[in-house]
Amino acid sequence: MRCPVCGERDTRVVDSRDLDDSATIRRRRECAACNARFTTYERVEAARLLVTKRDGTRQEFDRDKLANGLRKALTRRPVPDGAAEQAADAIEAQLRGEGISEVPSSKIGQLAMARLHELDQIAYVRFASVYQSFEGIEDLKREVDSLWAQKGSKPTR
Repeated sequence: MRCPVCGERDTRVVDSRDLDDSATIRRRRECAACNARFTTYERVEAARLLVTKRDGTRQEFDRDKLANGLRKALTRRPVPDGAAEQAADAIEAQLRGEGISEVPSSKIGQLAMARLHELDQIAYVRFASVYQSFEGIEDLKREVDSLWAQKGSKPTR
């Protein structure tokens, strides 16, 4: 690391601390030549993750776009604050954990629907109605009937 005061390359780390749940490391450094102290921050640079859209175009994965879609579906629902952000983080971690550099948008949509299904069934139906482009009330009824059947087959808590 080059000293910002004199430009010397010989610096030493005086102190290191983890920030942001270990996603960032803060380091206090000291220059061997001029004894100036300065702070650096290190973050892991994640590999690019490209999303292949239905029309074949590609764009970089946007976690905020995913979180906003989840947040809209969860609007006015009895879920904890930050549930959309946690779900988006989990989806992104799952995608990056697979070690692939390109993912179809349909997979992201399926993962989002699965997370919403766990969080809140109304939010799930909201998201599904947009994502699956329900044509009419019959499609909505079919999805609700499917949820109802699943609820009946699961033991109540």
